[in-house]
Amino acid sequence: SLGAVVTVTDSTQRRAPKAAKTTSVFKKAVMAISGIILVLYLIAHMIGNLKAFAGEEDFNHYSEWLRTIGNPALPGATALWLIRIVLLVAVFAHMWAAISLWRQAKRARPQGYVTKKAVAQSYASRTMRWGGVIIAAFVIWHLLDLTWGTVNSAGDSGPYDKLIASFSNPVSTAFYAIAVILVGMHLRHGIWSATQTLGQSNRRREVTVNYTATAIATVLTLGFLLVPFSVLFGLID
Repeated sequence: SLGAVVTVTDSTQRRAPKAAKTTSVFKKAVMAISGIILVLYLIAHMIGNLKAFAGEEDFNHYSEWLRTIGNPALPGATALWLIRIVLLVAVFAHMWAAISLWRQAKRARPQGYVTKKAVAQSYASRTMRWGGVIIAAFVIWHLLDLTWGTVNSAGDSGPYDKLIASFSNPVSTAFYAIAVILVGMHLRHGIWSATQTLGQSNRRREVTVNYTATAIATVLTLGFLLVPFSVLFGLID
């Protein structure tokens, strides 16, 4: 009888780590897939931003086109709202997975300890959580500034006017630049992590994956910074 009890207890103890591991793999997969969706959006958004170099008319025309994608098959801004919903789901899924994994790791190690691996982690890796919070705050500000014009001196003027008004302000441009650099750091580490989670990385590929992640993050960071600094220094007016 005692032996049976011990056997059941041991079996439960053996299953628990396996269940926890399965849950962790699922959460990491959610984070990776949602992250990929957000990276694809960032690439498209960066390309759209660069249309500011084509001038006011082209930039405003592009902004209007975004609201009529899929017409006449999809009326009004239906397609744009579908894209927004997908992005919103991806953002919340990404945040849920990140917070959940962090809490899970914290429960597993209630008392922090220092290891060589922890010391060797990159700055981006160690600040992913706080970087995510700052990025979330920036997204809210960005919407209030350039999408709705609530905090923009150009008010509800056209997209190009709001762009010029926002980035003509050094403080606004500096805040934008800091947020974009944090996004870039987040991206570099996130892309590298996603490839490992989805099984596309191994020891032989790690160097290639690392260079690829760094290249994508660098291109996106510079691409997003090009327009605001061009406005600030009068290259776009």
